[in-house]
Amino acid sequence: MANSLYICYFGLREPLVQTQVLPYLRELVKDKHRMILLTFEPNGAELEKADISKLTKELSEQGIKWVSLPYHKRFSAIATAWDILRGTLLIRRLIEEEELDILHGRIHVPTLMGALARLFSRRTPKLIFDIRGFFPEEYTDAGVWPVDGWLFRVAKRVERWLLEGSDGFVVLTEKARDILFPEAAFTGADVQGRPVEVIPCCVDLDRFASANADSRSEMRSSLGIGDRLVATYIGAFGGWYLTEEMADLLGVLKAQRPDSFAMILTQSRPEVIRTLLKSRGYTDSDMLIDRVSPADIPKYLSAADLAISLIKPCFSKQSSSPTKNAEYLACGLPIIANRGIGDVDKLITDSGVGVLVGSFNREAYMDAIERIKELGDIKERCRDTARREFDLRNVGGHRYRRLYDSLIAAEPIREEEKPTGATATSRSGAARVSR
Repeated sequence: MANSLYICYFGLREPLVQTQVLPYLRELVKDKHRMILLTFEPNGAELEKADISKLTKELSEQGIKWVSLPYHKRFSAIATAWDILRGTLLIRRLIEEEELDILHGRIHVPTLMGALARLFSRRTPKLIFDIRGFFPEEYTDAGVWPVDGWLFRVAKRVERWLLEGSDGFVVLTEKARDILFPEAAFTGADVQGRPVEVIPCCVDLDRFASANADSRSEMRSSLGIGDRLVATYIGAFGGWYLTEEMADLLGVLKAQRPDSFAMILTQSRPEVIRTLLKSRGYTDSDMLIDRVSPADIPKYLSAADLAISLIKPCFSKQSSSPTKNAEYLACGLPIIANRGIGDVDKLITDSGVGVLVGSFNREAYMDAIERIKELGDIKERCRDTARREFDLRNVGGHRYRRLYDSLIAAEPIREEEKPTGATATSRSGAARVSR
C-alpha cells in the first residue's frame, strides 16, 4: 500500500529493536506495506560482511529491507550532529530512489533526520513523529542534562519544530496524549486534524505462550528453588530506575518471607544490586542476577510469583509505558508498582493486576506485600489484561496500521505546502511539556 522508511537511532541487534521495532514492522508488512529500516550500528564500519549479509537476507525474507549507518558516540553532541547529517543525506537519497510515501521517525533524532531530508527533497512523503516519550525531560530527570542547559533548550526547540511539521503522531500513554494533544482524546486527531495514536509498548504474546506450568516446573528445578516465593525484576538500574527502593522492598519481603528468592534479569552491572540485597539479608543462594536474551525471558518469568516495577515518578515518566509490565502480565505475574508512571495507575487499579505503592518506606512495602497476597491466584486475569492492553497484533499492530492508512488516505502535501519550521503554524502542545 505504501513505501515507508522507519528510522531508528539504535543498532539492529539491540534488545529494544528486536522486541519493540521489528515486531511492529512485521505487522505492517502483513498489511502490504513495503518497509525499509534504517538503523545506526555501533562500530558499524567493523561489522563482518558475513553478518551483514545474513541479517540482510533474514529481514528481506520477512519483507523488510535493511540499510544502516555507523553510530558515533565519542564527543556526544558533535557525534550526534554528524549522525544526523549523514542520516539526512541518506534519507534524502532514499526518498527519491525508493519513492517513499511515509517517513517514520522513532523519537526525536530520527524524526529530525526525516524532517530535514524531506525539506530538501522534491518528493514530499508524510512524516510520522513517533514521540514515544518526553525525550528532553527524560534526560534532565535522569540527571544526564542540566535543567535549562543549552542541550535541553536546543532539544525543546527541535521538538517544537517537529510537532509543527509532522503529519501524524504516536505517544505511549493516554497521559502523554492529554498533555500534548488533549483534543485527540475525543477526536483521535489534533486541532489540525492530524492523526494521533496511543500505542503502548506491546509484546508478541506468542513468545510468552511458553510461560506455563511445565516451563515453571522446569525452570524452578534448574534454579534449585523448589517452592520458594520468587520476586522478579527486569531492566536496568540507575537514572530513573529506583534501585535502592527496589532493594528495600525485597528486604521487607525477605523479612516477612525468609524463603524469598530474588530473580533479577538485567544488563546492568550485577554488583550494584547484589551488594544492596546482601545488606538486606539475602545470600548468594537467595538470588539470581543475570543477563538473559529476550528469547529466554518468558521461561525465566514463568518461575516467578510476583514482579516489581519501581520508577522515579517524575514529569517525563507520564509518557512512559514500561515494556517490563507488559511482559510481566503476559506471564501471569501480578505487579508491585509505584504511582505516577504513565497509565500504570489506571492499568493496575482498573484491571486489578497488582498493587500500587504510594510512598517509598517500610510501611508502604509491608502493605503492598500483604495486598498482593490477598489478591490470590490472578494469573489468568493478568494474561487477559495483557491480551486486551498490550497485544502486538490486535493493539499495537492494529493502531500502527490505522495510522498508516489514515496518512495514505489523506490529501498529499503539495510542494509549496512543505513545512518550513519557523513559518509553520500549529497549536502543537509543545509548550505543555516545558517546565
